[in-house]
Amino acid sequence: MPNSLLHALELRDTLTADERKAVLRAASNEIDFKTGQDIVEEGERPNACSLVVSGLAARCIVLTGGGRQFTALHVPGDFVDLQSLLLKRMDHAVLALAPTRVARVAHAALRQITVDFPHLARLLWLMTLVDGAIHREWILSLGRRQAPARLAHLLCELFMRLQAVGKVDGLSFSLPLTQAQMGDMLGISAVHMNRTLQELRREGLISWQGQAVTIKDWQHLKSLAEFDPAYLSLEKAPR
Repeated sequence: MPNSLLHALELRDTLTADERKAVLRAASNEIDFKTGQDIVEEGERPNACSLVVSGLAARCIVLTGGGRQFTALHVPGDFVDLQSLLLKRMDHAVLALAPTRVARVAHAALRQITVDFPHLARLLWLMTLVDGAIHREWILSLGRRQAPARLAHLLCELFMRLQAVGKVDGLSFSLPLTQAQMGDMLGISAVHMNRTLQELRREGLISWQGQAVTIKDWQHLKSLAEFDPAYLSLEKAPR
């Protein structure tokens, strides 16, 4: 069930009982994907949008020479391709980075929501605007932040996004990614990624054992990253 989406929406505004029912009714068809499997393929023309119920997914663009760039991470409660309702053709792929369950929400159901529940439609629009804000921060990181600050910023962001949908335990969260995958996101080599991770560990900012990341010094990590969560629009306000 797409409870994480409801959690994410209600963190930002109040839903009516009918709006909650509309979300649950629309997102009833769930599919499981294995690690590395495409959830949406580049060039595809989906007739439904994909909502992450559990697991972790990434937008990915692959070059002809085999190089790739991750352009976004999607956690439970995120639509990975809500824009396909209007853009129609996918210009990138979305793949599962871990075993991931996805709820398919038919375009027809979403179009009906825009007619029957304009407030809910505005909240879904807000989620695409938050996606855009996250993209801007990632571009800033790739262009201007040094590697330690890039990693610190991504970890701060992921913590706040997972906290917003109830997927953290204190200051710890699960991150089922390899250092090579993290390097792809940060635009650095796997070797550079390892050195950067060791630097944050030596500074006592984080621990990372297996898939478990723990933030040990939140204030210092935020300071290193110059992290301001305002772009995530996590405050509750009428929309």
